[in-house]
Amino acid sequence: MMNKLLNAFLLIILFANTSYAQSFDSLYKKGLELESNKQEKMALSCFLQAQKIQPTNLSVIYKCGELCNRIGARENNQNLKLNYYNQSLSFAKIAYKYHSNTDDANVLMSMALGRIAMQKNGREKIEDVKLIKQYADRAIKINPNNYKAWHIIGKWNYEVSSLNFIEKTAIKLFYGGIPDASYEKAVYAYQKAKAIQNNFSLNSLELAKAYYKLNKVKLAKDNLFYLLQLPNYTEDDLVIKNEANSLLKKWE
Repeated sequence: MMNKLLNAFLLIILFANTSYAQSFDSLYKKGLELESNKQEKMALSCFLQAQKIQPTNLSVIYKCGELCNRIGARENNQNLKLNYYNQSLSFAKIAYKYHSNTDDANVLMSMALGRIAMQKNGREKIEDVKLIKQYADRAIKINPNNYKAWHIIGKWNYEVSSLNFIEKTAIKLFYGGIPDASYEKAVYAYQKAKAIQNNFSLNSLELAKAYYKLNKVKLAKDNLFYLLQLPNYTEDDLVIKNEANSLLKKWE
């Protein structure tokens, strides 16, 4: 009798664990499907539900943070934008807490801090400058083929090189010098990202901007024409292509 009860109990546990795993897997798979169909808010909803089931699963944490980042960038309402960015940073901190030795956790930290820094001014913005590059550099050290980390390094060089006089003075006062950044280094990092993943539209757009800063207009336009031929993989790609077309008209 006791053996029958024990076997029944074990079957219940096995069934519960199987259902638990299937529930997570189905939510995660559905999220990926919705994301590929350019329904990112619905995808995020699935990933958020999956993350409640497995709170420290890096794959789903990364997706939550990345989508909060992307959706926030498209928001026109400033409060909603900041809310998405803050959520992205919250997920990045969870990822880093449990998976600090992975390139994805470091990329997510760098990505989230970068978006938030773009909304800041003065000292607050400057304080994030070193951290953004620190996490991206660490991601590349862990995995030299992480194209998103290379893209962030490119963006970091571009943005630091574009800081105004007051911001550069603030960096000098707070850190004793201006970070070693340049448009040439931005181009190098963007090119590294493109060599690893050549269908990343945002990278080609930012590479074009960096070339333009260096007065290499033909190369800048070539990258815009290149990205306009790429398929649309995310909701961002439509926005990116609109910007590319606007820049081509502007640079005529």
